[in-house]
Amino acid sequence: MRTIAARNTHDSLSFSRRHFKWPVLGKSKSHGAATFGDEEYMKSSEAEDDDETTMAFSSACPSFHSDGFVSPPLKPAPSAQQQQAAAAVAAGQRRRMKVRTAVSRLRSALANAVAGRHRQVGMGARLTGTLYGHRRGHVHLAFQVDPRACPALLLELAAPTAALVREMASGLVRIALECDRARARGSPAAALPSPSPGAGKRLVEETVWRAYCNGKSCGYAVRRECGAADWRVLRALEPVSMGAGVIPAASCGGGEGDVMYMRARFERVVGSRDSEAFYMMNPDGSGGGAHGHGGPELSVYLLRV
Repeated sequence: MRTIAARNTHDSLSFSRRHFKWPVLGKSKSHGAATFGDEEYMKSSEAEDDDETTMAFSSACPSFHSDGFVSPPLKPAPSAQQQQAAAAVAAGQRRRMKVRTAVSRLRSALANAVAGRHRQVGMGARLTGTLYGHRRGHVHLAFQVDPRACPALLLELAAPTAALVREMASGLVRIALECDRARARGSPAAALPSPSPGAGKRLVEETVWRAYCNGKSCGYAVRRECGAADWRVLRALEPVSMGAGVIPAASCGGGEGDVMYMRARFERVVGSRDSEAFYMMNPDGSGGGAHGHGGPELSVYLLRV
């Protein structure tokens, strides 16, 4: 007799299933006895072949618990040098963000300062008044709350600068500016119903005036905005608090030549809605002009008639 030996348990099971016919229980058509038919045998053989295939595939594929299974490599932890480099990069980004924020704030502050420099402000009781003009040009009169601020009132007179200089040589100068009350009331702003009796256009907001110097008519005066040429003159006079002189043409952008000027502190007196006056103050700070100190006495009157 030949000895049938199996190489492993799987081969033994496969051999036994191929060479031994295991009975399949079924109901007999007669007497209910167990029979073994060809149809049942074929079905059992197909099932056995499927089981063998499944077991062979299972034995060939490594499982998580087998020795042949290789897990995917883990990502190595960053070294201390890499951590320091990442920290340095993050710190550099934070420093750049802080620098950008500081630069943005500085630009905003400078922009606000420049805007405040060119923004008109309200008039107070004490102002800086400046008369200036080219030798062959017209006279300009500017009143500023601060020498670095935009003029609260800037007027251009039709009177020549040379004529005003001759009048100032007498030691007493009175400049009167008049506007029509009817024109003020007929303006679009005055035509609207005002909520209070004091509402409406202010006297310093009038645009056209009749000008008189020491009682003599000298044409008209026009209220205007501060332009680039005016700013050059006013910037050149920022260090000057009081006095008179000549600004070289090079400091004013050239053009029409040298600029003559006179600057002093003025006291503003409001009589009513239709009358205001500006009196040049003495160097000691008192009112009444500088006539007692050998200088000219200058007064400016605004009237709405």
